[in-house]
Amino acid sequence: MFSKDHISIPDLSAFLKRELSAIPAAGRKVLVIIPDGTRTLPMRVLFSSISKGLLKSACKVTFLIANGTHRQMSEKELGEHLGENRRNSSKGRLEVLQHEWENPDVLRRIGTIPREEAHSVSRGLLDEDVPIRINRAVLEHDLCILLGPVFPHELIGFSGGYKYFFPGVSGPELVHQTHWLGSVVVNPNLHGVKDTPVRQLVHRAASMVATPTRGISLVMKGHELKGIFFGSVEEAWSRAADLSAQENIVQVEEPFHTVIACVPGRYHDLWLGSKSMTKVQNVVKDGGKLILYAPHIRDPAPGHGDWHRKIGYHLPEYVLRNMESFRDVPRAVLGDLIQLRGTGTLRNGAEVPRIRVVVATGIPEDECRRMNLEFLEPSSVRLEEYEGKEREGILVVRDAGEVLWRVADMAPNRHGAAANILGG
Repeated sequence: MFSKDHISIPDLSAFLKRELSAIPAAGRKVLVIIPDGTRTLPMRVLFSSISKGLLKSACKVTFLIANGTHRQMSEKELGEHLGENRRNSSKGRLEVLQHEWENPDVLRRIGTIPREEAHSVSRGLLDEDVPIRINRAVLEHDLCILLGPVFPHELIGFSGGYKYFFPGVSGPELVHQTHWLGSVVVNPNLHGVKDTPVRQLVHRAASMVATPTRGISLVMKGHELKGIFFGSVEEAWSRAADLSAQENIVQVEEPFHTVIACVPGRYHDLWLGSKSMTKVQNVVKDGGKLILYAPHIRDPAPGHGDWHRKIGYHLPEYVLRNMESFRDVPRAVLGDLIQLRGTGTLRNGAEVPRIRVVVATGIPEDECRRMNLEFLEPSSVRLEEYEGKEREGILVVRDAGEVLWRVADMAPNRHGAAANILGG
């Protein structure tokens, strides 16, 4: 375990060299599950240090990118993410794979979460058996290391840990259930909370994985490494989540009437760009405005068909009240469609959002309006005209998506709108 104000690259390399030398990797096949390019961390250094350290004794080292529902990374993106030394074959002992969540050939079933248990964990929101499938590489290796940063997360509370199994390298069943459950529990109420229904579901699924595991959890603040924790997956993740809560949750005294969330380039569609919205929505006043500024985004969710254009974005309450109308929609998609609008109420069947969410993207205005989104021409936004006006009730958040903003006296309700709908 290692944390301080700033961990240098030499510090990181020395830490990894020391810890990896203690891993019983001799003659074994080791799988390292890592994030894709949508997460901030010194991945090139990690890839180089870990591959060199493990290849001293392991017979094979495989890096598996936990794409989850994200699209595959291109060769150019892989080079930027891992460095060109990923091509070093080490006589066939080093391999880089990308997860394919909808490819049955790479998946193996390892068990089932029974309906009764899923029903209990989800407070009645899940009412069916949940088959558990995982990338077969996890089962074909002798040791699995889960590596990644821990940030406040809109669906599970905090990212990292066993989330790199589920939904990181899992089959579609748990992908759909975790995205749906995290969305309808309503993310303002579980964002930055360690123990959530989704985390419980993920840990239950992870208990079915027979392959021995280790965890390397990092805490970033921007591009600075603040902590690295090595050990059991749960312990490393838990300690990293505690530190991340200190480093990546910002408390403000009063909410703002206008917040501009600037979506970074690593979020290439609205599916990912909604992370920027969820991180700041808590500090927008009731009736206030949140501008999602992302001129580079041209598509709502290119990897998930045309559902977003067909159905549009809605409040959680609306979807829960009209589930029969959405029975054919994949649950991961349905969950995403209620992320971007935030919370709100229904009045005589009409949706009344708590805040106005305005998208300033490269998606055309007519298409946005068909998807039930308020549009703003991105070229009309001059960020410099808004910055430095916090005392006037205006906040600009650059590189939004990994730091959670809260009002200081906000007390998270762990159940949110779903509890209200279900009478909880």
